[in-house]
Amino acid sequence: MPASIPVRAVDVLLGWKSWRSGAVTLGSGTSVAWRRLRRVTGNRLQIGGGSIVHANIIFEDQGGDVRIGDRSYLGLSTLICVRSVAIGDDVLVSWGATIVDHDSHSLEWDLRRNDVSNWARKHKDWSHVPSAPVVIGDKVWIGFNVTILKGVTIGEGAVVAACSVVTRDVPPRALVAGNPARIIRVLGADDEVEPSQ
Repeated sequence: MPASIPVRAVDVLLGWKSWRSGAVTLGSGTSVAWRRLRRVTGNRLQIGGGSIVHANIIFEDQGGDVRIGDRSYLGLSTLICVRSVAIGDDVLVSWGATIVDHDSHSLEWDLRRNDVSNWARKHKDWSHVPSAPVVIGDKVWIGFNVTILKGVTIGEGAVVAACSVVTRDVPPRALVAGNPARIIRVLGADDEVEPSQ
């Protein structure tokens, strides 16, 4: 795994055109050590201050927007964006998570028959592939090997248990688990950790 990259070195990693164009912005004190960042040109990546990002960030097409808030942590996970993924402040994303805002392929065979040959030519027609924004609210904790699919909003303070597959919205402060993820319970004041005296 590469070492953390200071902001001034992002220019070398992403290419000066992406950096100078404003396609990538990093807040103060943010540490990035992604394993792969693909297709930055024509997309926007914004990471707030004090965050740590160790994820694969993949833009599948042009016009994508990935926003990660302040003091958030993304472990060795994968974020795949066609249009929009927004992650709030104080979010924890463990290793092995996959967050994706699209279905990858059309359900119709005639519309996906050329996907592989088009990939070989570094092209894909995304117009027939369903996509919808993913929104992860502030103070969310996402466990290891979680999958979050297109169109999902996870409410503030929710917790997604390890190995869950999230296919629909999660209310604020809900603990969800399973495949598909279901509400186990709603977290209350009793779940707060009191500071030691």
